[in-house]
Amino acid sequence: MLANRWIVPIALGWALCAPGQQASQPQVKLNVLNVCTPSPDEQKEIASALDHIPRQPIFSPDFEVDRGRSTLEQRPDFLKTSARAQFSSDPGTADWVRIRREFSVQAMFSTVQYSFSHDPKSMIETLTFHVRDPKDLLQLSIEDSASSVTAPSAMLGANTPASRIQLERFGKSSVVLARCSASDDKPAPDQSAYEPLFRSASAVAANYRSLLGARRTVLEELSRVSASEKPAPAKSAPGKAAQGK
Repeated sequence: MLANRWIVPIALGWALCAPGQQASQPQVKLNVLNVCTPSPDEQKEIASALDHIPRQPIFSPDFEVDRGRSTLEQRPDFLKTSARAQFSSDPGTADWVRIRREFSVQAMFSTVQYSFSHDPKSMIETLTFHVRDPKDLLQLSIEDSASSVTAPSAMLGANTPASRIQLERFGKSSVVLARCSASDDKPAPDQSAYEPLFRSASAVAANYRSLLGARRTVLEELSRVSASEKPAPAKSAPGKAAQGK
């Protein structure tokens, strides 16, 4: 992230050279994403995608619940987060839970996936909607985060406001809106014009947190992750047990 913008490589190729000449360095095309103040057209795209999310969805019987623990250097792909998210530099771990449900065939989106990650420095929720028949839009993601000084139960019960909205598009750069803070040389940008989008995304996240039963499921699965690291009780040897009788 540079000056509240992200620089994303979107193309890579080798320059041709004449025989006997050394190949030049790879040519990389960069696309700068303005995540703090997206354009009016990008705002319309975000609003349209949010409006297409069903508020009262009909889920199919299929579902998936996963849990695990990953080293911070090798966390799963679905825990991708914004550049502002903090992860411990120590050889620590992140406990995570993932819930996936499928929509009925009438919905624009095919699946919704909720993930919760808890590490020594932060807690992150990510809600991702995958488009059924992608043409321009591939998926929509909503993210919120909080300091882990509180317990996961506190964050799950607080309906934490959305801090990042991302549209991944086919053959185009992503559209991102993120809450931006002040930098060393610049004050925080005025994002009051984007509050309706943040409120809409926050309402979607709160609704699906409830629809997916995230509060109960995440706490239950995290407790299983913690229990898995406890050593099993030692068993008495058969000979010693017999001597005691």
